[in-house]
Amino acid sequence: MKLSRVTFKYLSFSLLILAALAGCTGMPEGVEPVTDFDKSRYLGTWHEIARLDHSFERDLVDVTAEYALRDDGAVRVINSGTDSETGERKVAEGHAKFVGDESTAHLKVSFFGPFYGSYVVFELDPDYQYAFVAGYNTNYLWLLARETEINEDIRQRFIDRARALGFAVDELVWLH
Repeated sequence: MKLSRVTFKYLSFSLLILAALAGCTGMPEGVEPVTDFDKSRYLGTWHEIARLDHSFERDLVDVTAEYALRDDGAVRVINSGTDSETGERKVAEGHAKFVGDESTAHLKVSFFGPFYGSYVVFELDPDYQYAFVAGYNTNYLWLLARETEINEDIRQRFIDRARALGFAVDELVWLH
């Protein structure tokens, strides 16, 4: 079977897009998701303590992520933050699904239809009070906590771990 030039280009483009989307649910080299993860304990409100900056969060302060169980078993995600210039509260709603089994803290999150990005919890307090979270590459990093403040030991541990994994810790935006 011989493919026309247009069909071949279309198929090539489609495969490239699929490969790119699949790559968005991967994780940075060296990052290992937490195992023995308990989804029910992770649900609730988390405060963003630090992040690597991106346009979708730029100038936002008082950022929270709220996780709740949906009827279909997925996790409802509501991210919100206050625009530091206008004072307006911005909200984005999405959903998350586990990439593998639910005891491994590697999820894929979508805010835009069929497009997913990785959400990898690579360190988690035994009492679920703080979490280190990465995206699919070293451009995405967050430190989340149940309270708006963390102690200096956790802050330094986050910086040291992130640096060792290749994240640009000098570019972190600290909210608290």
